[in-house]
Amino acid sequence: MGLTVYGRATSSNVQMVMWGLAELGLAAERLDYGHVYGGVDTPEFLAMNPNGRVPVLKDGDLVMFESAAILRYLAARYGDGGAFWPADPVARARVDTWAEWGKATFANAFTLPIFWSRVRTPAARRDEAALARGIAGFEEMLDILEGQLSGPFVIGDAFSVADIVIGHVLFRWFDIDVPRRPRPVVEAYHARLCDRPGYREHVMISYEALRAEGA
Repeated sequence: MGLTVYGRATSSNVQMVMWGLAELGLAAERLDYGHVYGGVDTPEFLAMNPNGRVPVLKDGDLVMFESAAILRYLAARYGDGGAFWPADPVARARVDTWAEWGKATFANAFTLPIFWSRVRTPAARRDEAALARGIAGFEEMLDILEGQLSGPFVIGDAFSVADIVIGHVLFRWFDIDVPRRPRPVVEAYHARLCDRPGYREHVMISYEALRAEGA
């Protein structure tokens, strides 16, 4: 029946799933839901995700939500058990540890404190002190990432699920109009991600449609 992703292209969580699909060489139909497209409060959509959020994945009879869970499922079902999502439990645990950190800690330190504050909140309502604290907190997360990047990717020499969960945040971080500390290691890592076709197609997308009036 094919793969279907419900969610707008400008959603960072949808971007993560679509980039993962591209890395796995999988084709999927993506349907615009959420934000200006609406559709997430209908009975049909809520039957798929009672939270009323994107993305949702349909794979045959399987329906699931939560972007990181979707990514792990796709990698486990359609990957080859190699470095991207290892079959070996110990090797997989290393990838999963950093992927979980990327979702629960790294992305959360950016999305609400910085992206929502700077892009999705009108300037007149912006709390500049809170934004400054958010930037300082995210810089601490970048310190941790920098310390982990001993090789070209998060888990050494091989690209993995962890790079998708962590890396999809970096396009907006380096593009957004906020002060940033120079970070040659992370900047070089981001440049390597920008060389990947799936990143360019699904992550390097304008977010101007999300910008609040006066932001």
